[in-house]
Amino acid sequence: MIVVAEDHDDIRYVLKRSLERAGHRVVAATDGAAALAAVKEHRPDLVVTDVDMPNMTGLDLCRAIRADDDLRHIPVVVASGSLIPGDGQAEDAGASATLLKPFQPAQLLALIARLLPPRVVTET
Repeated sequence: MIVVAEDHDDIRYVLKRSLERAGHRVVAATDGAAALAAVKEHRPDLVVTDVDMPNMTGLDLCRAIRADDDLRHIPVVVASGSLIPGDGQAEDAGASATLLKPFQPAQLLALIARLLPPRVVTET
């Protein structure tokens, strides 16, 4: 499962739809505070967050995840149009990776594939 934190409806929809088409279950949140609650409730495999959001920024969300012993192992991808290449803010907050907007869904999926362990497929 992946938690997506994005305050723009259209971007959140595209992210959710792209991830679901790739076989991931997705919980979408409209801000960082709602995303943190979803992370605590669902214990996702990965978090994708925008930086500039109401109530809690994506960087603060990342810091909160890293500060929690039960959550700190979860990879966090910071996807932002406000960071410039080489900006260390996301890394300083503990992000596992940064994806600069605009990006193609295939770029996000490739990044997620690198961060998540391969899924075990069992035949039934």
